[in-house]
Amino acid sequence: MAAAALALGLVRLGSRPLGLAELRAWRAGGAFPGVRSGLGACLLNKASGAPVFLAARSYESDSALVHILGIPKEEKPLVGQHPPPVSAFQDEHKEVLRQNPDQPDNPKVLKIAIIGAPNAGKSTLSNQLLGRKVLPVSQKVHTTRRSALGVLTKDDTQLIILDTPGLTTPMKRKKHHLEDSLLYDPFRTLKKADLVVVLVDVSDPYTQNRLQPQVLRALRSVPETPSVLVLNKVDLLKKRGHLLHLVTKLTEGVVHGKPVRVTSALRARSSPAATWDETLEDYQTSESGAEEPGTDTEAGGDAGEEEGAALQKEPKKKAQIGWPHFQDVFMLAAVHGEEVETLKKYLLQQAKPGPWRFHSEVLTSQSPQEVCDNIIREKLLEYLPEEVPYTVVQEQEVWSEGPGGELVILQNLMVRKKSHMKMLLGHEGEIIKRVAQEAGQDLMNAFLCDVHLKLCVKLQK
Repeated sequence: MAAAALALGLVRLGSRPLGLAELRAWRAGGAFPGVRSGLGACLLNKASGAPVFLAARSYESDSALVHILGIPKEEKPLVGQHPPPVSAFQDEHKEVLRQNPDQPDNPKVLKIAIIGAPNAGKSTLSNQLLGRKVLPVSQKVHTTRRSALGVLTKDDTQLIILDTPGLTTPMKRKKHHLEDSLLYDPFRTLKKADLVVVLVDVSDPYTQNRLQPQVLRALRSVPETPSVLVLNKVDLLKKRGHLLHLVTKLTEGVVHGKPVRVTSALRARSSPAATWDETLEDYQTSESGAEEPGTDTEAGGDAGEEEGAALQKEPKKKAQIGWPHFQDVFMLAAVHGEEVETLKKYLLQQAKPGPWRFHSEVLTSQSPQEVCDNIIREKLLEYLPEEVPYTVVQEQEVWSEGPGGELVILQNLMVRKKSHMKMLLGHEGEIIKRVAQEAGQDLMNAFLCDVHLKLCVKLQK
């Protein structure tokens, strides 16, 4: 990062970095009001003995100091400009959450609930909107185990993003050893939202043609709350022409009370923004005689011949597979950030006048330990087979500042069987080392400080 590179240049000129404890001591004495560890780099000037704080990206990429120190120019992130870091310590986290919001002159706010089937990409989209990875992401279902709150503050507008676990059923909860809260958290979150974002993975042939019954149930529970449909992973769809067909099904041919209007279509990076306004007459005409999957019939197998013949003449009742009350439709590839900026601008425009709920330094309501647990569990889900990662119990043992000012974390991973222990360790400890290395890198990006992460695998007694 540029702040780190700038700090390195100043170190070469005679300054030294302050540790986390030293920075907190300076703050306690009145230095740097509003500055907390992790926001950038803090150094002690060799000549004056006073600290020098370098906020992350606090200077322009073309500034003279950048050229003097030989720091390469940075690529600007697609979304989430200048996102604050997560506090590295629990007391700092609580302090930031307790701060009164720094209200602008005309504040606007919008609470957004993102719902969808498991593994639809909800946390990936949330991370892209926030501009920093604070929510776990993996290829396996139920990576997110509880609702999490993220805060995006831009100019006079604050978006409160409510990332929810994938909507599931009691049977799947039992299969994956999930908490009971996963059945209820998404519905509780919806009650707090001003806008609902329904995310659908169009690359999955089993979920692309219809909204999950749990998603429809969730939408019916808040019929007065505006909602938008977001088709995710469109980059993985081989036939792009199939997208309008999917939109027709998922919206039942109606968006905002009118024939489907696709606000944002995925496009080549070099092409201008595209807006589609197309009617659905061709699709409705060609499919008028087709039977939708999952249709319900009222004819009973044990009915008499006359009664059965009468029932066969009655029109079949189709099961609902779409939601005709979406306000808009978006198409994107969240993992690559493509078209996320378009969705972000739309969400900012939907914000209503009202006081901010959080200080602009708040990025997430999750504690540092929750962020750490989630990121480690993400890696476990990525590297362990089948149901094994869902049974691992994480126990925090050490969370402190090291002698060089780095954050030192020691976590025990408790497993039920010796075979699970062997899987987690890998050949000569290869797997557990990889998990620790990748999780440590993600934690450094979240806290914006050096992190030394150690993981120990233990057998439950």
